[in-house]
Amino acid sequence: MNLGLSGRTALVCASTGGLGEATARALAAEGAKVIVSGRRGDRARRIASELPGAMGVEADLLADGGPESLAATAGDIDILVLNGPGPKPGTAAGTTADDVSAAVDTLVRPQQRLVSLALPGMRARGWGRILAIGSSGVVSPLPNLAMSNLGRAALAGYLKTLAAEVAADGVTVNLLLPGRIATERVAALDAAAAERAGTSVAEAERRSREAIPAGRYGRPDEFGAVAAFLCGEPAAYVTGVALRCDGGLVRTL
Repeated sequence: MNLGLSGRTALVCASTGGLGEATARALAAEGAKVIVSGRRGDRARRIASELPGAMGVEADLLADGGPESLAATAGDIDILVLNGPGPKPGTAAGTTADDVSAAVDTLVRPQQRLVSLALPGMRARGWGRILAIGSSGVVSPLPNLAMSNLGRAALAGYLKTLAAEVAADGVTVNLLLPGRIATERVAALDAAAAERAGTSVAEAERRSREAIPAGRYGRPDEFGAVAAFLCGEPAAYVTGVALRCDGGLVRTL
């Protein structure tokens, strides 16, 4: 399938590893001009050197002026992929006011700012894609990830509202929600789960796999392929959707 992305400029946040990198690679394979970005500038540039027409940019979206600087470097953005590291694990009962502020500062403020910077150009050109890499916790809140559940749900509410406002302008707004994809982030969560349970990481991974109908963790490239489709021309009538890529993990429609 031709996704119609040749020549489109795609800014992929936090794309120096994990799901962001997988998405950047998938978009580049479809002909998009990708801006690989993240706090690890050397790695961003190395990944970009492996992709046709890509640019690697060191960027910290949590720093003052971080979103503005990244957007200015990217130029006219056709595809904006919102992504970033998740907050630390923790319970809802143990969440503090500072934790709430940190969740919003990490998972809502920089994303909203980037959208506000990229959206006018998309609307003027009559074409745009905004895709947020979220978490299945948006649909079914995950235990011991209270701050992630809070921040990602807030972003989802904002983006769902936005989707209806810009659909007639040729701009789609969607979320892609991973389940257990084999990334460094999931490995860290497995290690934390093993420590809490007083068991080995291998045992924690086994228990996680048993909860997934597909019987395995997803591959990053599988996630990237779905992300690229949602950013493509054939998905022009898909907007306001939170799509799960989770091997059947969440047992709701």
